[in-house]
Amino acid sequence: MNPSSPPSSRSVPIAACFDLAQDYDRAARVQARTATALAERIAARYASSAPPARILELGCGTGALTRKLSALFPNAEITAIDLSPGMIARAREAVPGVIYHVMDAEHPEVTGPFDLICSSFCIQWFNDRAAAFRRLAHLLTPGGRLEVTTLAQGSFAQWREACEAEGLPCGFPDYPALSQLSADYPTSLRGIWEGETQRDPVGTARRFLQDLRTIGATTPREGSRALTSTQLRRVMQHFDRMTNEMDYRIAYGSAVRTRGVFVTGTDTGIGKTLVSAIVTKALDATYWKPFQTGLSDEAGDTASVTTLAELPSSRVIPPAYAFLAPLSPQDAAALEGREVDPTALTLPESDRTLVVEGAGGLMVPLNSDTLLVDWAATLDLPVILVCRSGLGTINHTLLSIEALRQRNMAIAGVVMSGTPNPANRAAIAHFGRVPVLAEIPHLDEVTPQHITRQAETLRDALHRAGF
Repeated sequence: MNPSSPPSSRSVPIAACFDLAQDYDRAARVQARTATALAERIAARYASSAPPARILELGCGTGALTRKLSALFPNAEITAIDLSPGMIARAREAVPGVIYHVMDAEHPEVTGPFDLICSSFCIQWFNDRAAAFRRLAHLLTPGGRLEVTTLAQGSFAQWREACEAEGLPCGFPDYPALSQLSADYPTSLRGIWEGETQRDPVGTARRFLQDLRTIGATTPREGSRALTSTQLRRVMQHFDRMTNEMDYRIAYGSAVRTRGVFVTGTDTGIGKTLVSAIVTKALDATYWKPFQTGLSDEAGDTASVTTLAELPSSRVIPPAYAFLAPLSPQDAAALEGREVDPTALTLPESDRTLVVEGAGGLMVPLNSDTLLVDWAATLDLPVILVCRSGLGTINHTLLSIEALRQRNMAIAGVVMSGTPNPANRAAIAHFGRVPVLAEIPHLDEVTPQHITRQAETLRDALHRAGF
């Protein structure tokens, strides 16, 4: 982390605008109301759970949200960043006891993990939201929350109507729809976006534009869509004849970093354990195989992953059920006069990402009422699907993908095992609409060194999914 490093060249003009916003708090009416609403939402999220220990606030401005966070979570370590040195100086004076840095919120150089990352009216300045969300996901602890607001499609509707009536471009960006914001979340973030409209009594078009200038925001006279003075005057006159109010469409984003991934396969003996070891190594994760069968013939997958991924005992969770026969959990349990009760199982606590390995394929029965896939759906973990690379894999893999989607299970991607087959890979990616994260070739010998090399290859693909 280098908190004293200067902002990027892209960010300098934005920072300069906010440095000049000396009367920001007077004009930032919508911003103040939205910060209050976001704080209330955050308080509700933590009403029945432990408070966050570490908080990162993006684009803190003069400290409207920072002040509320300090009051809500007095024992938390709060780090607040903003592009503008002037804004940081004012926030530090208004809300002491917070760690402040002048920093680009789209590329935060801070040391995670954080239990809560939040921001009010900062996301709309990002050049690439999807990439930014991936970076933020990496900074969240498993189970950590992202709570943000941004301007959404429908903002400045009255101004846009006046521009359209005059046959002119509106001069403002095209803010995203809620569906686009949802699509920008990586697989590792599970959440929703909700919208509300705030109608601000701006009075006149001139005052509206002056207030934007006062808070350091972009106006229709700036940027690539700038209006000329004559055009701007026409739109202002039309607006004043039409209304004295302006709509701000506010999007509230709430997401949770998934606590891990679920590794399953299209069949038994497909390479799930090998891939689980690679994923565990790549993510520096904790490993859990809840249902283990076949212990009469081998030491079991938990022992294999522990050795191959070189895991300390603190990062290995013993199976919840372990059976001798190499059969489905239902049949193996029956031979021992036992029965699997998956409803009694919950995800173990871990301060790391949790890699959960399934047993056999998706449709393996756990008991007379429950298939593995149905229990896995209750975990709310994204799935890594392991499949063969050879003949027959397209049908098996697409059917497995369909079964996952029928249960609304997120798919992080597919890992193909065996001799690489470019045609099969392309078909699965195209028809399954999933990324192929890796192709693991057949290995005559599997050692920890092999696992480490494969983990280095897979790590980038997993990071693109937000893990």
